[in-house]
Amino acid sequence: MEVVIASSPVDCGIGCWDLRSGAEHLRYRSCASPPHGLLSVARRFLASSQVRDSPAAASAPIFFWSWDKPQVEVRSFPAEPIGPLVSNSEGTYIIGGGLSGTIYLWEIASGKLLNKWHAHYRSVTRLTLSDDESLLISGSEDGCVRVWSLLMMFDDMGKMSARNLYRYSFSEHALRVTDLVSGYGLCNSIAISSSEDRTCKIWSLSEGKLLRSITFPSIVNAVAMDQGEHAFYAGGRDGKIYIAALNAESNPNSIYGMFIIGSLYDHSKAITCLALSTDGVTLVSGSEDGTIRVWDTKSQHVTRILKHAKGPVNNVLIIRQPLRACPPALANAQASLTRKRLNLSLPPPLSKYVDSTDGEIETKAVNLLLPPWQDPEERKYCSSNMIKKQIKELQQQSSSGAAEMELERLRLECKRSIQMVQQWKKMHQDLQNLCVNELLDGVQLGDR
Repeated sequence: MEVVIASSPVDCGIGCWDLRSGAEHLRYRSCASPPHGLLSVARRFLASSQVRDSPAAASAPIFFWSWDKPQVEVRSFPAEPIGPLVSNSEGTYIIGGGLSGTIYLWEIASGKLLNKWHAHYRSVTRLTLSDDESLLISGSEDGCVRVWSLLMMFDDMGKMSARNLYRYSFSEHALRVTDLVSGYGLCNSIAISSSEDRTCKIWSLSEGKLLRSITFPSIVNAVAMDQGEHAFYAGGRDGKIYIAALNAESNPNSIYGMFIIGSLYDHSKAITCLALSTDGVTLVSGSEDGTIRVWDTKSQHVTRILKHAKGPVNNVLIIRQPLRACPPALANAQASLTRKRLNLSLPPPLSKYVDSTDGEIETKAVNLLLPPWQDPEERKYCSSNMIKKQIKELQQQSSSGAAEMELERLRLECKRSIQMVQQWKKMHQDLQNLCVNELLDGVQLGDR
């Protein structure tokens, strides 16, 4: 089952609806998010950057919500206001784009700021990952689109020898980048960027070149790509959703322009965000008119209208329904049982500075192996330091599990000792053979 998640730039919370029935689930409080600032982290929890209280404010927080509680549970205060957010599919790390053009990368399990780098001359407006999650693609107010190798950002020697930190830098847009989406061909996929210059551009991530540029009748705020990569949808500020072909030849007779094969329209104000369901047919759009519309792209008709309290909608997501996201009547009972059974908890706040935990033991994110009865979707990450602490506590309890762990440790130590004894025996034999040979050689020389 899939749910629709939506937020607004004004403080009216986060709405959550069943995609098929339209029934509203919990409404999460205290959220005023910037564009592309709403995120579902591996379906474990919701995260959102926040709009500054005033233009003069030096920073703005990032909030985390559990699926089963409406109130904010974790508050982080980064070094500067963060706009767009993105995380990898496993929920190991979260990446944010700053107002200064800096990109920040945090480890979710520990909250540690692992890396940051100055990526653009002006604020970062959009972040997305390639299909294999090896490349980070960023867009900015300066109109530039850049592609970053995440492996390269942690290779100190490579960074010193590289001419540029980025893999590619595309500067063909004349104005602010409004959205970015990546295709489904791993690191060889395409990427589509939209801009206030009224164009969408298709890029090759493997060759680093522009494949196609499409001009629209209106500024495009949002883009969603068909999973078959036959077409993409572009939400315009004129309230229309344009359908553009990715593979078709240009059509000079199109009423909208070359490569534009149709449009959907029912919103009264600008389209701000788009999301496409995994069925490839259901499209969800958010608008400044404060509504969310669910479209059937085959019939090109609206099947449902969702109202998001007051204010415009600027973020919309479609995600598979988490185990803990359920109607309010069942939320408390199911959440209590789930938390006891799985011992779920939210991660700590995100650090403000790199190496802000100076003096502590180094932490690494590791994936916990799950027992067969546990839902694989409830996979979670924690630091290796935390796991060592849990093992120590288990050993101190003198349980049967701890005894088995101690027995296994002794077996490994015995195996290593036997291997060491064998190595010493071999060395002793080699030394003995050497001495005997030298002695025999000396005796033979004396006899002569």
